[in-house]
Amino acid sequence: MFSGTMGLLALLLLTVQTPDTGLVARITARIAAAPASAVGVYFRDLTSKDSVLINARLRFHAASTMKVPVMIQLFRDRDAGRLSLDDSIPVTNTFRSIMDTSTYQLDKGDDSDSSLYERVGTRASIRELVELMETVSSNLATNLLIAKVGAARADATAHRLGADSIVVLRGVEDGKAYRAGRNNTTTARDLGVLMAAIVQGRAASRAACREMLAILGRQHFKEGIPAGLPARVRVYHKTGWIGKVVYHDAAIVELSGGRRYVLVVLTGGIEKDEDAYALVSDISQMIYAAVTRR
Repeated sequence: MFSGTMGLLALLLLTVQTPDTGLVARITARIAAAPASAVGVYFRDLTSKDSVLINARLRFHAASTMKVPVMIQLFRDRDAGRLSLDDSIPVTNTFRSIMDTSTYQLDKGDDSDSSLYERVGTRASIRELVELMETVSSNLATNLLIAKVGAARADATAHRLGADSIVVLRGVEDGKAYRAGRNNTTTARDLGVLMAAIVQGRAASRAACREMLAILGRQHFKEGIPAGLPARVRVYHKTGWIGKVVYHDAAIVELSGGRRYVLVVLTGGIEKDEDAYALVSDISQMIYAAVTRR
């Protein structure tokens, strides 16, 4: 699941560039107190360029954070005239494993959104599917969209944008591939690079990036990074989780006056959801406090 394990003494501080010398100590102490097998943190202030990277190149199962590069590919294809977001595609629940092309279906009970399953046999617009994929993390919408743009193309685009070690390999819930260890993976740095590319207008056209940012701002699951922040702060983000395996949150945080920073926290091996939420929320609060003190 991870490219290495991380115990109390195995924290690797890859990069620290911040005038707040106590910030890293506070974050690492909080991580050490958490019941986690691995934690990766990527913080970058887009104004001051201050940064903190803790195990930022440690590889995790991407869970639903891989839906960010899929969205980017869709908007780039729209920019290039390959598709319209108003195009409709058939809603089906039959997909092919990357292992042997055998078919599999998604379980509505394991999906965070059940509404799309009621529409199997009808059609849905790409615009609707992107919204469901990002804001309520619909696995069914994701697989339909990956079939449209291709996992390999989303992967290649992410690499060109600088997320050079992310792996977008397949759709979700491909059980045969999962058991064989062929998974979508990411690092905190990879996701941070992609989030920065969106907010800086580099992931696609500037208009497309504004649309993607608005979608990320409608995220329904706010237990992580937003929970550590005042209500006036705007957060554009994507979560991802696999129970007892990983919980992730990747965000662009916008303060009053327009100052923005990127924060990604990836966690592994935390048994209780509330413990994972609390860890991410606490790290978010520490970063916010450090940024706003200056």
